[in-house]
Amino acid sequence: MMRISSGKILMNKKKLVFLTGTRADFGKLKSLISISQKSNDYEVHIFATGMHLNSVYGSTIDEIKKSQFENIYPFINHDAIGSMDKALAKTIDGFSHFIAEINPDLIIVHGDRVEALAGALVGSLNNILVAHIEGGEVSGTIDGLIRHAVSKMSHIHFVANQEARLRLIQLGESSKSIFILGSPDMDLMNSATLPTQRKVLQYYNIDFTNYCIAMFHPVTTEYNDTKSNVKIFVDALLDSNDNYIVIYPNNDLGSTYILEEYERLKGNSRFKIFPSLRFEYFLVLLKSAQYIIGNSSAGIREAPFYNIPTIDIGSRQNNRAKDISIVHAANSYDAIVKSISLAKGLELFEGNEKHNFGHGHSDTLFLNLLNGNQIWSSDCQKQFQDIPYEEN
Repeated sequence: MMRISSGKILMNKKKLVFLTGTRADFGKLKSLISISQKSNDYEVHIFATGMHLNSVYGSTIDEIKKSQFENIYPFINHDAIGSMDKALAKTIDGFSHFIAEINPDLIIVHGDRVEALAGALVGSLNNILVAHIEGGEVSGTIDGLIRHAVSKMSHIHFVANQEARLRLIQLGESSKSIFILGSPDMDLMNSATLPTQRKVLQYYNIDFTNYCIAMFHPVTTEYNDTKSNVKIFVDALLDSNDNYIVIYPNNDLGSTYILEEYERLKGNSRFKIFPSLRFEYFLVLLKSAQYIIGNSSAGIREAPFYNIPTIDIGSRQNNRAKDISIVHAANSYDAIVKSISLAKGLELFEGNEKHNFGHGHSDTLFLNLLNGNQIWSSDCQKQFQDIPYEEN
C-alpha cells in the first residue's frame, strides 16, 4: 500500500479517516475533508480506492492529490472483470490492514457504493465509530440495498434532510444518532470560487458553448438489458441536433457495454467524451447546460438546484426526489426523443422551488458536531429502536 503524506502527524489529535471510491463521493466529501484538515484538533487521512485508481475512468486519484490534502492512501480494489463482490472483498481486506495501522477514532463513508459498505463493515467489526453521509435516501436497484446496509453498520448518520432522517428511524436507528447536514456538495455548488465557464471550456478543449450533458450508468439488476438500453440512448443522442459533453459511467457491471457504444460517438464534432471531470468544473458546465440526460443522480440532485432540465431515463433513480425540472422517460427511443423536446420547452426560473438538500455550510455543521461531545459519546454497541405501534 502506497502512502502519500505531507504535514506533521501529532499524536494528540483525533484521527479521522475518509473513505472515497468514486469521483462523485469525493465531491460530496471534499468540503468536509477540507474543513476538518484545517482544524488543529484532527488528524485527517484519506483512503482512496475504487474508480480513483482505474485509468479507464481517468485515474481521479490525481484530483485528490491536486486538492492538496494530506495523508492520502491509494488502494487498488478492482480487477479485469470488475465484479462488485470481488471489489467489496478486496476493499475489506485492504482497509482492514489500513485501520490496524492508523487506529482511527472515526471512519467517514458516503452513499451507496461497495467501498462505503466495506468501510462500514471494517469499522463496526473493529469497534471503531463509523459515520455515514447521506444515508436514509432511496437509491435505485442494488444501490438502495447497499445504502441501507451501510446505515445499519454505521453508528452516526449525517443526512441531507428530514425525510432521510425519518427513513433511518424506520430502519431502527436511534434519533439521537441522526444529524441533518444537508448535502455537502451544496458547499461547492454555492461557492464563489468556482472557475468561469470560459476557463473550464478552455481547460477541456470544448469548442461549443451550447451543449447538453450526457451520463448513463449501468443498472446492475437490469444487466441483461444494458446493451440494448445504451444503444437506444446513443441512437437518440446521435439523431438529435444537440451538442453533448459525455461522461463515462461508473464501473459497475455492464459498464463495458456503455463504453463500447460510446465508440460510435468518437470523431463526431457534436460530442466531447471524458472519462471524468473535476467536480467543480463539472458544476460549472452543468450550470450552463441546456439539459442533462441519462440516469445519473446529478440530474436529480445538482441539476434542479441550478434550474437545469433533466431527462431521467429508466429505473435507476426511481422514487428519488421529484422536481418540476425533471422529465422521466422509459428506455425507448420514442420516449427519449419526446422527453428531449419536453425538456427544451420547460420554463424554469430562479423562483422555482428547490429540492430539499440544504443550502450549503454542511462543512461548518459537520465541524461543529465533531467539536461537540454527542458524536464522541456514541456507543459502538448499537440497539435496534422499535417504533411504537397500536395493536388492532
